[in-house]
Amino acid sequence: MDARAAARLLKGVRAAALAGMRPPAAPRPEIAESWRRMLAGGVHPDRDARSRMLSAAETEERRHVSPLREILPVLREGLLPALDEALHIMVVADADGRLLWREGHSSILRKADRLGFAVGADWDEAVVGTNGVGTALVARRPVQVFSAEHFVSSHHDWTCAGAPVRDPRDGRLLGVVDVSGPLATMHPATLTWVSSVARLAERELRVRHLESLERLRTVAAPLLARLPGRALAVDPNGWAAAVTGLAPAERIPLPKAFGPGRVWVPRLGECVVEPLPGGWLLRVAEDRASKAVSRIVLDLSRARCWSATVYGASGSWSQELSPRHAELLFLLAQSPRGHSAAELAAELFGDPTRTVTVRAELSRVRRHLAGVLAHRPYRFAEDVEVELIRPRDPASLLPHSTAPAVIRARLGRTEPGMIP
Repeated sequence: MDARAAARLLKGVRAAALAGMRPPAAPRPEIAESWRRMLAGGVHPDRDARSRMLSAAETEERRHVSPLREILPVLREGLLPALDEALHIMVVADADGRLLWREGHSSILRKADRLGFAVGADWDEAVVGTNGVGTALVARRPVQVFSAEHFVSSHHDWTCAGAPVRDPRDGRLLGVVDVSGPLATMHPATLTWVSSVARLAERELRVRHLESLERLRTVAAPLLARLPGRALAVDPNGWAAAVTGLAPAERIPLPKAFGPGRVWVPRLGECVVEPLPGGWLLRVAEDRASKAVSRIVLDLSRARCWSATVYGASGSWSQELSPRHAELLFLLAQSPRGHSAAELAAELFGDPTRTVTVRAELSRVRRHLAGVLAHRPYRFAEDVEVELIRPRDPASLLPHSTAPAVIRARLGRTEPGMIP
């Protein structure tokens, strides 16, 4: 059956389903299930409903925190080369159905704009009806939606194929990659193609996870070698990177309320938890006097070789700092009371509205210094001693920084609440 004949048949199937009559052919099970959800949820079959678009700042913030950002090169390499010829577009949405990235043939992008299929739009199934993004999120499996299989009639000139992407570290649904285009461009192999690329993207996440465990193991191994008791290093999801005094474990379930200090951990009992770059050190508590992180040394004395060294009961480890992270930690070291995101944006960029960038950068810093930094406001933890080592010549402090606060420090000037 050609595409036009199939579209006519599906319109008859949909009309019969809406009227409660026997359809000329049974809809596919995943489509029938979606239609039942739409009828029960009150989605209008002939009225195009749209929710509020995300602002540019909101979209950018979601992009920064989404693990989908890490696999965009894989998705682009696997899908984009064929999209222009196929007159399709690629869309990547998060687990809420919000479209975060969209690329492809320019003429199809313009048609998608008229449909509201744009970056920042909400394509949750409960909002826009059966579609390749929202229905794939609900079904938790790849879904192709052709013509009148879309519940809302304004979408009948389109075909789409969406495949969910899961985080291999914890099985969490991250979002959907979808390929969509006009009805005439439909190809029956599109769903298999999109699903294969989604699996490649998940494999990339798995490789990155294994690489992060190896980096954590490199830091943790010297610490574990010095410990007399039972201990292990785990990443934020509980995957074990190294162990001593215990039977090897692939993954340890971590409690929801988890952080530095003494924590009850299933299968291990009471543990003393210390932060490591990219994870945690868990020492099974043998006494009541152990303490987690006690001190951090922020060394900005050497040109382009800045570091943060953390000291705890198990020893110490160091983390090299990028120029931006060195600036942020310098600001926090100068102000024990802490800063809001807007205050940090003003001190870094001279613009208090650039909070999205500040929050994204601090999120990256806290991956390595979890438990050392607190937030609301952003600051060093109260029980952590902070030592700041500056260069002998104040003019050599972060010499390429244009942050207003750093410039003031080079000139020997400080603001109220800051430590000279």
